[in-house]
Amino acid sequence: MNKMVITCAVTGAETTKEHNPALPVTPEEIAVSAYEAYEAGASIIHLHVRDEKGNPTQDIEVFKKAMSLIRKKCDVVIEVTTGGAVGMTPEERLAPVTLEPEMASLDCGTVNFGDEYIVNTLPVMREFASAMEKYKVRPTLECFDLSHVYGAEVLIKENLIKPPFHYGFVLNVPGGVKYSVENLNFLVSKIPQGSFFTVMGIGGRASLLSHYGAISTGGFIRVGFEDNIYYSKGVLAKSNAQLVERAVRISHEAGFEIAKPDDVRKLLKLRSE
Repeated sequence: MNKMVITCAVTGAETTKEHNPALPVTPEEIAVSAYEAYEAGASIIHLHVRDEKGNPTQDIEVFKKAMSLIRKKCDVVIEVTTGGAVGMTPEERLAPVTLEPEMASLDCGTVNFGDEYIVNTLPVMREFASAMEKYKVRPTLECFDLSHVYGAEVLIKENLIKPPFHYGFVLNVPGGVKYSVENLNFLVSKIPQGSFFTVMGIGGRASLLSHYGAISTGGFIRVGFEDNIYYSKGVLAKSNAQLVERAVRISHEAGFEIAKPDDVRKLLKLRSE
């Protein structure tokens, strides 16, 4: 397929308006930012939501509102987070899957996250995979290091995850595996043949370099304020759409067409809404 799939993670759990005033926080702001990203070329929106104070939440009512507002504006594929935020319980994190989104992230192992850490034991991963199977949600197998690739392999061998497989390589998290071409190539070499994968570089320099890494290894691109708030060194991005527009330009220059949401649905065999 000569089409580039671009995901936009519009808000995340850690970024604040103090980091970048353009960060969308309310369901209304998130929906507008998601629509702008879709118009710019994103076919998947990776969705976190915030409470009334701007703090990360897994409240299904807030997710339901944000998803409804996005869906009224466009047919972009919605991928909810089950990573949530540091300190959330597995039950909290899993709750949005009951809304039956088309996709959801599934963290495939425990990882350092700056001065904190996020715990994902195999029993928790099995529970998440089983819930996604129940609600017919396509998981993105998020891997922060090599052990997570092998953690995902356990779920596959136990028939808890069905093909086609879609991985998300999250690189350059403080305390985690740094982004480099060598590290990315090594991770790609360990996933099942025929799998799809999206590359996420955390921080301004890694985010941009990861676009080229994705192109060179046959992967997809993720952008957005969850991963990076800068357009260039010291220059804040004006919007999520601005970051999508650059990914589109780079992809076009590399000879790719930009995938539409229905292309993603066909490629990853998503459930019809």
